[in-house]
Amino acid sequence: MARTDDDTWDLASSVGATATMVAAARAMATRAEPAVIDDPYAAPLVEAVGIEFFARLARGELTAAELDGGDSPVGMSRFADGMAARTRFFDDFFAAAAEAGIRQAVILASGLDARGYRLAWPTGTVLYEIDQPEVIEFKTTTLAGLGAQPRVDLRTVAIDLRADWPAALTAAGFDPAAPTAWIAEGLFGYLPPEGQDRLLDQISALSAPGSRLAAEGVPSQADADEDETRERMQASADRWREHGFDIDFSALVFLGDRADVTSYLQAHGWSTTAATANDLLVRYGMQRLDADEGFAAVTYVSAEK
Repeated sequence: MARTDDDTWDLASSVGATATMVAAARAMATRAEPAVIDDPYAAPLVEAVGIEFFARLARGELTAAELDGGDSPVGMSRFADGMAARTRFFDDFFAAAAEAGIRQAVILASGLDARGYRLAWPTGTVLYEIDQPEVIEFKTTTLAGLGAQPRVDLRTVAIDLRADWPAALTAAGFDPAAPTAWIAEGLFGYLPPEGQDRLLDQISALSAPGSRLAAEGVPSQADADEDETRERMQASADRWREHGFDIDFSALVFLGDRADVTSYLQAHGWSTTAATANDLLVRYGMQRLDADEGFAAVTYVSAEK
């Protein structure tokens, strides 16, 4: 089903299912040898969502080899590598921000992210997680049921990013006068181009000097490329359908002409550095992607104000 301006979701439907897919990839990456990341909560969270396809991946009962091949532009094994590298990038970003003395952090569209439970946070740090109310409620309840305790002063903000989330964040105790470390991981592709601009404007307005931002930038798409891009995305999931999972991810994203994240931030007072997906894969000891493989064109931006 195509996206609408007021659509909502849980972790088994629509955009929420992509968070579960990424968590399944993190569970796969955690089992890898050698492991680039360690996320002990990924597998049990995926199990709790109840999508059997992803649960089998998280448990290791369904292997990447069984899903790879054919005409798919990127296989599950490479997807898991990409998600491992992406996760490590944002983990490292938070570690560097903490080392620099930043004690306020925000995760936008946190999904099944468990960084508040698995990362080491300096004393005095406050971490805010923003996501849809059903997503926040599910993750909080599930982790509590597992006996997991946050390792930081974790404050959840249950609100859609299309609503007045800055007001909700401030009401939860956020201090706009304090330097903040923000991450926008796996988010911009699910926002229309103008929504991406608006979100970056809102982050900039809330960011005191010394704040940092890490974001995943997706490439702009010319109108002529949209049909081909959606067809490639559908092809990526063809083998998944053979195993009983059928969500059209191409209907969940917004393509079209969008701003380059690096340039946009520079124009709004941020200094930036950027790395490609291949830069991260090489950094963390994994195989490079071919130029035409799925997310090879994605960039990872670090910025400081």
